[in-house]
Amino acid sequence: MKTHITRRRFIEAGGSLASLAFLSGGQRALAAVPGNPEAGPGDGSKAQAAPKLAPRFGDGRDWWFEKRFGMFIHWGIYSINGWHEQDQWRRRIPRAEYVKLAQRWNPVKFNPNAWLDLAQEAGMQYLCVTTKHHDGFCLFESKHTDYNSVNTPYGKDVIKLLAEACHRRNFPLCLYYSIADWHHPNYPNQDRHHELPPQAGDQPDLDKYTDFVKAQVRELCTNYGEIHGIWWDINVDKRVDRSMSAMIRQLQPKAMINDRGYDEGDFGTPERDFTSDGELLVSFEKRTEACQAVGSESWGYRAEEDFYTDRHLMRSIDKYLARDANYLLNVGPAPDGTIPKPAAAILKRIGKWYHAVKESFVDAVPCSQLTTNRDVLLTRKGNTLYVHLLKDPITDAVKLRPLARMPKRATLLNNGQPVECSLAMVPSGHKEQKGWLRLRMLPVNELANTVLVVKLEFETLEA
Repeated sequence: MKTHITRRRFIEAGGSLASLAFLSGGQRALAAVPGNPEAGPGDGSKAQAAPKLAPRFGDGRDWWFEKRFGMFIHWGIYSINGWHEQDQWRRRIPRAEYVKLAQRWNPVKFNPNAWLDLAQEAGMQYLCVTTKHHDGFCLFESKHTDYNSVNTPYGKDVIKLLAEACHRRNFPLCLYYSIADWHHPNYPNQDRHHELPPQAGDQPDLDKYTDFVKAQVRELCTNYGEIHGIWWDINVDKRVDRSMSAMIRQLQPKAMINDRGYDEGDFGTPERDFTSDGELLVSFEKRTEACQAVGSESWGYRAEEDFYTDRHLMRSIDKYLARDANYLLNVGPAPDGTIPKPAAAILKRIGKWYHAVKESFVDAVPCSQLTTNRDVLLTRKGNTLYVHLLKDPITDAVKLRPLARMPKRATLLNNGQPVECSLAMVPSGHKEQKGWLRLRMLPVNELANTVLVVKLEFETLEA
């Protein structure tokens, strides 16, 4: 009888990924130097321990570690112009002119179930939507401003409709809220980054504006049932106000809070594949949720968008999910409320890939320290290793030095086909006079526009 080993049970058991028995020469730890593909046992490098995982909470917020892949939605009146979500700022549109868009807001084809159908087809397990972006227009009914979707030709509370659909499907909903505000008279627009120059009618008062933010976030945490996250953005003044998080946690104890708001929050938010450390860490010790859009020019709807390749997006998703991080992939709905066909097609193709390789992420833990090959990432689940070909393969073979034991089975998850394995020494390994586990004849040309993931099943792996 086989025992199913979940990610959580493996972590709680204190499993040591660095002590696997199949390393060459019976070695119990891998010697590896990050960035040096030739480093290995016997060349003077130090043993690299198993990576630490990001700390769990032990409370309702731990849903976030079970649902790692989410849909991000940027939607608002800026979609009407079809240029960029920061249209007002980037094209220097006067406030008095921009606000006229609200009277043209009428997304008659908005169907939250269609959004959720697409998200689930893509393999996504939660959703984060903009309730108020930098332009100040709210997609929810608010007692604190008339600048919202109810006071438009559409006349409906968008967030209410979306929340009801999410609750019916038990689909976690997170709410984005921009601290920067180009509409509210009390926000101190000073022409800093992501700000307008001072406008006629401004009454800058940061204290009053912060009270407004708290009142609106209280509405969001009170009027829409269970909420699973508050996703802040653009705290230009870097104001600290820990009472914000305290309020959110009191009203919505399962809500994850990001690090762009009024305190350090629960998790970090690298954007568009930017990492400040400058190297590919084998795992994140800080809770991390990366975010990326399907379009390279904008997050909101853009009529003439330049879309990323499938390969680029899959690679981006893989490099975070395989390292114990979450991932939000964004689409910008059109003015009528539909997801543009090119964006929807991208999500569907990503979903086909993701569902095929999903088992390499779910309940799997990072273990890239087991190889010196920094062109791949490894994850582990029980007696199974998964090899993620993160970078563009330059040959049709992958060397997993210093792994030196044959798996009982090797399968390419992308298409279910067997993968040939070998322990034979190759000419480039003449210095050590040893052979390492090598995966051969991979269909790198036939499946060039994807990320290959190979499943290696072993009889036993010592922990």
